[in-house]
Amino acid sequence: MTATIVLFELAGYVGLLLWGTHMVTTGVQRGFGTALRVWLEHNLSRRWQAFLAGVGITALLQSSTATGLMSTAFTVNGLIGLGPALVVMLGANVGTTLVTQVLSYDAAMVAPPLVLAGVVAFRSFKGDRARNTGRIAIGLGLMLLALSGMVHELAPIESVPLLKGLLGALVSEPLLAVAVATILTWGSHSSVAIVLLIMSLAATHTVSPSGALALVLGANIGGTLPPLFEAGSPIARRLPLGNLLVRLVGAVAVLPFLSMCVPLLAHLDQAPSRIVVNFHTAFNLILAAVFIGPSGRLAQLLIRLLPEPPAPNDPGKPLYLEAAALGAPAVALANAARETLRMGDMVEAMLRGAAEIFQQDDRQRATEISRLDRSVDRLGAAIRSYLADLGDVQTLDDESEGARVQEILSAVINLEHVGDVVANSLLEFAAKRIKRGHPFANDELDLIASMNAEILESLRIGLAVFLARAPTEAKRLVSRKARLRHLEARATALHVRLLREAATMSRTDDGEGVARVAEEGGQFLRIVRDLRRVHSHIAALAYPTLNDLYPEESPAEMDETGEEPIREIAKRQPLLASAVAVRDRSAAIP
Repeated sequence: MTATIVLFELAGYVGLLLWGTHMVTTGVQRGFGTALRVWLEHNLSRRWQAFLAGVGITALLQSSTATGLMSTAFTVNGLIGLGPALVVMLGANVGTTLVTQVLSYDAAMVAPPLVLAGVVAFRSFKGDRARNTGRIAIGLGLMLLALSGMVHELAPIESVPLLKGLLGALVSEPLLAVAVATILTWGSHSSVAIVLLIMSLAATHTVSPSGALALVLGANIGGTLPPLFEAGSPIARRLPLGNLLVRLVGAVAVLPFLSMCVPLLAHLDQAPSRIVVNFHTAFNLILAAVFIGPSGRLAQLLIRLLPEPPAPNDPGKPLYLEAAALGAPAVALANAARETLRMGDMVEAMLRGAAEIFQQDDRQRATEISRLDRSVDRLGAAIRSYLADLGDVQTLDDESEGARVQEILSAVINLEHVGDVVANSLLEFAAKRIKRGHPFANDELDLIASMNAEILESLRIGLAVFLARAPTEAKRLVSRKARLRHLEARATALHVRLLREAATMSRTDDGEGVARVAEEGGQFLRIVRDLRRVHSHIAALAYPTLNDLYPEESPAEMDETGEEPIREIAKRQPLLASAVAVRDRSAAIP
């Protein structure tokens, strides 16, 4: 009965250790995840720089898995090569050992003040970073309390024959010990917690030093499995598979010499707990020194083992929405943004295709555009679902991350609207006009082409603003709406001119020519207004950035800044004034 109680209490302390690790990791990610991701992205130009970046970020996150997710996102998106990402993971593996080095010292007296300070900070401050700093302090305190409790709970195990015999039989078989530690680490998703548990077992002489080292090897292997199994594509599996291969090679090479490692490490510190953590650090440092040079060759091997799959037939199928990244909001948001850019590419293809259909009746092209619109809708739905899953898995306490979610959702909705207008309205008007045997006049085609060119250029700027949040480009995008207004005014003036020409020639046809021009001109003006509506949705990509700069101004106010509305210009130009009136009357024609 005593052994059963000890096991339950020990399991509770292990759970507390895992929860404390989780709190530290999420606190760092929520409070500083975006800054760490940007810092990692800008420190990958050289191998040793990438290695040190992996060490530093993992030491802060206390999770090589989180660092691996960031690096995997960079490789999947094409921002860095697989070779530098492998170097980052070598640094991340060393970074986890630094965490265990710090936590291996007896600091139980610091735990209660850390928890108290963390609770006060979390409840007293409103800023995201201050609250997350409190969360980090609480997590560290819980980890130290759990370690102290484990050592206290494991001390009497030496006098329990059943547990001592069970653990002794486990570590007497090194391969079995490696396998058990691998499974435990895979299930807990934390090699730090398992290594600290092994350290506690060694400190209380529950397991022999050589057996503890075998368990450490298993913890190193098991820490590579969660990101490998959770990756959703062959490209995303390359980096975790490379990390697994590196540690497997190291474990196979070291396993026969564990008994020789114990006396060597004892020269540094004879305490069993220190032997465990020093072996953990030395193992990963040696692996980094051996594999940092041939990382490029290893990357080539991984690319051959996991080649890039063929592009899906359905462009609406997401490529970058990795479920494994939901635990790291900064990475998940980058994935969602990348898919949103794919939506932008599809919308651009739809706009270019629509411009071709205005020139000639191409029903096959129209069918392709309609199919592409359905793909845009499916991809938009997948992005929204992914962001909803992100909110379920990880609460977005950071204001910038929450704002980015809203920005992505807004961009997705606007791009979907653009696709709907092109597929359901513009193509319909063009098909009606061509079907009746009255193609567009050359002047009308020129105006439509001019508006379409302006829209495509605005779309390019809008996607750049969405990606980089550049204020200058955002202002430039919104100011381009004036060009569309002037083109719309020109279209209305053109319609008035055609009506007048038809009226001059209608004396012999009882006004049939005027009626025909009025009907066709009404369709032309609807196309023009739909094009301007498309541009309005594209210009909306700039509003989140501008709202951050000018929170007191509405988008409508910013839209008119420095530009004269068409009606103000029309007051000084009689022909344009009559054109505006005709445009308004045409809009009411069913």
